[in-house]
Amino acid sequence: MRSRVLWACVGLAVCIAGAFFWKARHAYGHYTTPPVLASASWDQKAAAYLDTREVWWQSWPAAKRDHGTVCISCHTTVTYAFARPVLQQQLNETVMPAPEKVMLDGIEKRVSHWSEMVPFYSDAVAGPGKTAESHATEAVLNAVVLASYDARQGHLRPITRTAFNNAWALQEKTGERAGAWKWQDFKLAPWESVESAYQGATWLMIAVANEPDHYANEPDIRENIELLRQYLRREYATQPVMSQLYVLWASTKVPDILAPADREKLLSTLHRLQQADGGWSLISINPWKRNDDTPEPTVSDGLGTSLAVLTLQKSGADANDAAMKRGLDWLNQHQEKDGRWQAPSLNEQRDPKTDDAALFMSDAATAYAVLALEKRVPSAP
Repeated sequence: MRSRVLWACVGLAVCIAGAFFWKARHAYGHYTTPPVLASASWDQKAAAYLDTREVWWQSWPAAKRDHGTVCISCHTTVTYAFARPVLQQQLNETVMPAPEKVMLDGIEKRVSHWSEMVPFYSDAVAGPGKTAESHATEAVLNAVVLASYDARQGHLRPITRTAFNNAWALQEKTGERAGAWKWQDFKLAPWESVESAYQGATWLMIAVANEPDHYANEPDIRENIELLRQYLRREYATQPVMSQLYVLWASTKVPDILAPADREKLLSTLHRLQQADGGWSLISINPWKRNDDTPEPTVSDGLGTSLAVLTLQKSGADANDAAMKRGLDWLNQHQEKDGRWQAPSLNEQRDPKTDDAALFMSDAATAYAVLALEKRVPSAP
């Protein structure tokens, strides 16, 4: 009855948004993609897609965890946390969307009750070492997400400080991996593989550098930051371009983690990898052999392109930089009707029409596209 009243009382555009948010409040129930008007702007379409995917993730049985919480996935949840506040500002929304609030509440709950929380994966179920890997990975991601919200609000919250403390406590202090964290390794690139530990460490460095209230200068964490800095510098040369791009991003706030010669070499590589259509392919910046032996896609995609463009922006590229402009043009021209930017799985060939997991990389691609396009393209009329 409420639904009928709602549909009767508001106009078509508000109907679409209203139906979406009403369903989003029931985040752990059935949810289907809301219709998006053809005339909707790029940011409205992206918001609808990302919100829908976050609701799906929260309701997916495989993502459910203890204490009524949900696994915080790099591809769908972490990148959603990066992009959704941008869209809220872009769209002049006055309240946090329901899926985002569910996501944030869940992370804060796990941080607040950290000692009680069961790691996402365990040795008993997923294999030797997975409990420690999962615990450390989550600690880093919790801090990264919460810090991204603090950076926008301009104040370090106690819950974020707790998240950082949880992460620092699990940082490797000695050995060849000193400065890093154990990382979830299921041989699934780019989020759950051996190389992902470097990417996660770089995310944390960016989070620390952006954190307000001079957090990076606090004496208690000086040793942790120095270990992290040394790790990033020491292992840089062995990383795929994708991970190196995050270091370039971080170097805008922590300049001594990337040598000037390495910076110029990386920018040169990035320009060389740009394809004739102006985009970049994910496989070119993160080479990976698929587990099912299907051919790796080499065409331009949303994740490779948005990350490349975003990194060029973060590196201080001039607004008239030809490579960046061509990349932005590619993004403007390749948003799908449902609001996403398409990106393929590095690990196996998946059909997005029949496999919801096939959209994981598109979730990340869409979030990064939002960051790349923020305030840089006009909304459609």
